[in-house]
Amino acid sequence: MAYLFLLGAISAEVIGTSLLKATDGFTRLWPTLGVVVAYVLSFGLLSLTVKDIPVGVAYAIWSGLGTAAIMAIGAAFLGEPLSVAKVVGAGLVIAGVVVLNLGGAH
Repeated sequence: MAYLFLLGAISAEVIGTSLLKATDGFTRLWPTLGVVVAYVLSFGLLSLTVKDIPVGVAYAIWSGLGTAAIMAIGAAFLGEPLSVAKVVGAGLVIAGVVVLNLGGAH
């Protein structure tokens, strides 16, 4: 169940971060409320996650996969350029998460 909470936390964080540009510097009400709700939900689910998964592992997965997902969303939907360095960096982040999990950190 903890990994389902973690998946929900990652999803909520990715939604919130994806909405940031639409807030126009927090001057637009509805996108701003969307960001706030998404981040509150994300941290709430993350707090449930760390009841069963060590906080270091949970945070590494949450931040790493969230970062990789936002990079992909930025490239696919927000017109952000995708470079070799970005792809390699995201790959290293994901590899680090895998190593943490295989290393028996949880």
